[in-house]
Amino acid sequence: MDIDIIEEDENPMLHRTDVRFEMTHDEATPSRLSVRDSLAAKLNKDAEEVVVHELDTKFGMRKTVGYAKVYDDADYARDVEQDHMLERNKIVADEAEEAEEA
Repeated sequence: MDIDIIEEDENPMLHRTDVRFEMTHDEATPSRLSVRDSLAAKLNKDAEEVVVHELDTKFGMRKTVGYAKVYDDADYARDVEQDHMLERNKIVADEAEEAEEA
């Protein structure tokens, strides 16, 4: 899987960068988590700081265009993102972490 960054927009108020990317892949569309991990590695970020919102693959193509939000810290992602997006990206909410520790 090869990822190319198309566009990056800084959003300092929310401590994040909005990223549009394009990737080529050999097999079926990769999972959201594998895209998140690859994008985090390319941007030198921790996987929990990247929230993948969209993956769009045209039928029969081996090219996917996506949109992700890359936060300065995972805590900012937990504060700003909706719960269902955190669940889709396997980012554990603070309350769930505290419940597991107890």
